[in-house]
Amino acid sequence: MAFLVGLDVGTTGTKTLLIDERGQVIASALAEYPMAVPRPNWAEQDPADWWRAAVATIRSVLADSGVDPTQIKGVGLSGQMHGSVFLDGDNKVIRPAILWCDQRTAAQCQWIHEAVGYETVVAETLNPVLAGFQAPKIVWLRDNEPENYARVCKILLPKDYVRFLLTGEYATEVSDASGTSLLNVPERRWSEAMIKGIGLSEEWLPRVFESPEISGRVTEEAAATTGLALGTPVVGGGGDQAAGAVGNGIVETGVVSSTLGTSGVVFACLDEPLTDGKLRTHTFCHAVPGKWHTMGVMLSAGGSVRWLRDALCSEEVAVAARLERDPYELIDAQADTVPPGANGLVFLPYLTGERTPYPNPNAKGVFFGLSLMHDKRHLARAVLEGVAFGMRDSFEIIKAMGVSFSQVRASGGGAKSRLWRQIQSDVTGETHWTINVDEGPAFGVALLAGVGTGVWSSVQEACTATIQTAESTQPNPDAHRLYEGYYTLYQDLYRRLEGAYDDLARLLG
Repeated sequence: MAFLVGLDVGTTGTKTLLIDERGQVIASALAEYPMAVPRPNWAEQDPADWWRAAVATIRSVLADSGVDPTQIKGVGLSGQMHGSVFLDGDNKVIRPAILWCDQRTAAQCQWIHEAVGYETVVAETLNPVLAGFQAPKIVWLRDNEPENYARVCKILLPKDYVRFLLTGEYATEVSDASGTSLLNVPERRWSEAMIKGIGLSEEWLPRVFESPEISGRVTEEAAATTGLALGTPVVGGGGDQAAGAVGNGIVETGVVSSTLGTSGVVFACLDEPLTDGKLRTHTFCHAVPGKWHTMGVMLSAGGSVRWLRDALCSEEVAVAARLERDPYELIDAQADTVPPGANGLVFLPYLTGERTPYPNPNAKGVFFGLSLMHDKRHLARAVLEGVAFGMRDSFEIIKAMGVSFSQVRASGGGAKSRLWRQIQSDVTGETHWTINVDEGPAFGVALLAGVGTGVWSSVQEACTATIQTAESTQPNPDAHRLYEGYYTLYQDLYRRLEGAYDDLARLLG
């Protein structure tokens, strides 16, 4: 029997998955690592942590499964998008990687729009340049760390740095490259206009592949380090959202995914590169050859709940440890005692700025309506509802683009919460389905590895063979009517506070 490996370089940890040719999960492993926030709105990581986690989790799944490494047909790579790894002439990392949720580059985004021309930027990349994307990070390095910029010889995305250490190849693929602001998204190649307009060298960039294509093979050194067999094919893979969409079966029009991880994403497959007129969603190349996708992205979805856990729920964390339970289960149970609307408490989940529908790095989180009657239970419910309101923003935009769909698939860590699935369904008015696999991007890129190495003939065939719907969560009509009013208030609060966010940003310097 053939086996496949999927590896996902996430924001909080790296997950490696081993599946067989039926799509059955044989073994999985996760290794976590920290994220540094050296200044407000900054987010950085040490790429060496990703490699250590990749090695540890690959070795773990090989040991746990007992599978002969020579039976592994291929490896797929996924990872957090947009991050910048700067390498010097000796392939050494120059500085900590700047991550997707880093918001330091507002001035550089504006400069790129002016230097290249906003119309050219949109025509080439189908998106505005946003603070989290890779190109403005490169310009920021040039503006603020010229001594480091002078050493740059290669620039890689997070998963592609792991690929380099596995294969010795400088390579990426179209879905992840779409988030660099350097790819011609309609033509699925590097954009000469963007690269020249910004003043970069194309030699700094890796070769671009389609996601199921073989991009390299495991080297002798990497084989000795990881336990994989020498020469094992490594396919292009995908950025975490496109890879997660493959893992959810979102590879044809008519089905969308609602994913609650650290960020929150509503994702729809497209047969052509369609854009929102106001550019509030991202239109990127899909990990499926010949397909594109549009997605609305909120930056702090599960990240908001993690903040709640870390900042306010130390007691629940301690109790959960004693009971050997997930602390989020205890937080959910408390939130479930509060009625819809959290007794008038509304949360704006802009803890790291926002993208969809407001590309505003200065946006901040807010609890509105707080009174003496509210306690931690209400805060927990309000956080879950606030994220659901943010996800609805993306649903509304995608519908307005003329994208029709008949099914919503819930995924990510948030989909494990029965309460949160119900809140999402009640807020959006859409039935949310879970599926038989809940392994996210790692599963998606394992399928891509199978396509690239001949296990399946296409991405669509791989998904049909391995993915089925499981449980549905239908909207409660009374709760949906109530949430309509709260959703309107939620939207109005941002508009009222937008100027105040800018004032606060000036005070923070």
